[in-house]
Amino acid sequence: MTVIVVANPKGGVGKSTLSTNLAGYFAAQGEWVALADLDRQQSAHAWLDLRPAGLPPIETWEVDLDVPAKPPKGLEHAVVDTPAGLHGNRLGVALELADKVIVPLQPSLFDILATQDFLERLAKEKAVRKGSIQVGVVGMRVDARTRSADQLHRFVEGLDLPVLGYLRDTQNYVQLAAHGLTLWDVAKSRVEKDLEQWQPILEWVNAAGR
Repeated sequence: MTVIVVANPKGGVGKSTLSTNLAGYFAAQGEWVALADLDRQQSAHAWLDLRPAGLPPIETWEVDLDVPAKPPKGLEHAVVDTPAGLHGNRLGVALELADKVIVPLQPSLFDILATQDFLERLAKEKAVRKGSIQVGVVGMRVDARTRSADQLHRFVEGLDLPVLGYLRDTQNYVQLAAHGLTLWDVAKSRVEKDLEQWQPILEWVNAAGR
């Protein structure tokens, strides 16, 4: 069983978009997956409430930050969505649970600077240095052919962290989320370009962890 934490202390970078679609991917593969939400606003769990009956199921995993526990036995994957301003106890709990951490990051200078300390801290974590937690970055709302994408790649490369892929700025994510859906819940022809962008991310997620 693998726990994937989606984290960035900066708000508005696409954490819930990544978390919900990642959980949707595992569900579409017929795997037993749960979605946890460390944000007090519980946006990811509110999205689960919108999810239509009959779709591949995604379970709700309630995490008690005062008494953190491993996911229910038998789960194949768990995805943990985290809040803006992640630090202290919440960050500690998230890293204690994690096998892999995905950091969504928009390739603007301001977003990079706001996330720099967090990425540097992750890179210095003992579990990350020893390889028991793997960390990767996903460029959000970006055209991979632009200078800003190159800037993001150079910045993350300096921290010895991989850029897993780039997801474009599209209304597909917004429209699907409003109905509790993911890319894997609709006709492939509708989201084919987006599914292609997810392939390198999914290859990294599915690669053997600890």
